[in-house]
Amino acid sequence: MTKSDIIDRIAAGTGLTKLETEAVIDGFLKTVIDALVHGESVELRGFGTFRVRERAPRVARNPRTGQTVALDTQHLPHFKVSREFRDLVDRSHKEPPNSTA
Repeated sequence: MTKSDIIDRIAAGTGLTKLETEAVIDGFLKTVIDALVHGESVELRGFGTFRVRERAPRVARNPRTGQTVALDTQHLPHFKVSREFRDLVDRSHKEPPNSTA
């Protein structure tokens, strides 16, 4: 599913125009990104939490040349799904498909 598909579904379900829906989604994404850039976490109950995780410095290897490369500490965005969301997805994939006869 793409961002465009999400916009279409939300617009159809809410009665907002696609332009209004796109503005809301863009605003939401910008808010989440800005919060993470400023070191804040974003918690959406029932969905999950966006946080910044620190990755320790390490030594990596260039696969083409085999040369080792020292990598500095990295700060990466991380999403942790909520228990409710995780359980819902798990159950939906374990249930037998509905038979329509």
